[in-house]
Amino acid sequence: MREKQNNWQRIEAVINWANMSTNYFARHIGLARGENLYQIKRGNNGISLDVAERIVAHFPQVDKLWLLTGEGQMFSDQRLRGAQIPYYNKDVEQHIAEYDGLQSDEVFVVPAVGDCDLAMRYEGRAMGASVPSGSVVLLKAVDRDAIIPGEEYVIVSRKIVTLRKVRAAAREGALRLVAGDSENFDDIVLDVSDIKAVYKVKGKLIINS
Repeated sequence: MREKQNNWQRIEAVINWANMSTNYFARHIGLARGENLYQIKRGNNGISLDVAERIVAHFPQVDKLWLLTGEGQMFSDQRLRGAQIPYYNKDVEQHIAEYDGLQSDEVFVVPAVGDCDLAMRYEGRAMGASVPSGSVVLLKAVDRDAIIPGEEYVIVSRKIVTLRKVRAAAREGALRLVAGDSENFDDIVLDVSDIKAVYKVKGKLIINS
């Protein structure tokens, strides 16, 4: 289930979208100093109506109800709306198993993408050109019974965590995890009963270095 952003995460999403520092953003919306926003970051204050109205006055694209409550979408303009996906600036194969205890670094607003729970970096090499190392993968938690052979998933099992294409295995009750770079990486055969969590790869942001 997608986490609901707290007060600071919503402010931070707007600051990141505006491409400003916190102090510059505070001055831009007419606050005398950034301390007002840092109090929200520390959890001491919520987002007041005054702060929300200042932000919306300077950034009318931002939806005031979302800013105050977290309900709805970040943008009031339908053309700017998209999936708001918590992004964790961590390697998915190293950190997805502890996802529930992590704090997202920022929020992606990605138009024309289906329902996603989170985004993380992929630093592995096994997927080759299909998912190059350094890509950001958009993930949706699914039940292991909902796995569709031929699709890409992050599989969390008792022994391994890996991003692979999933195929049926010759052995009943098992899956074959196939690497994109099959010349350098072997298939992994995994018992379905060993799988603890499954995340379907809903999209990929491939970063060209």
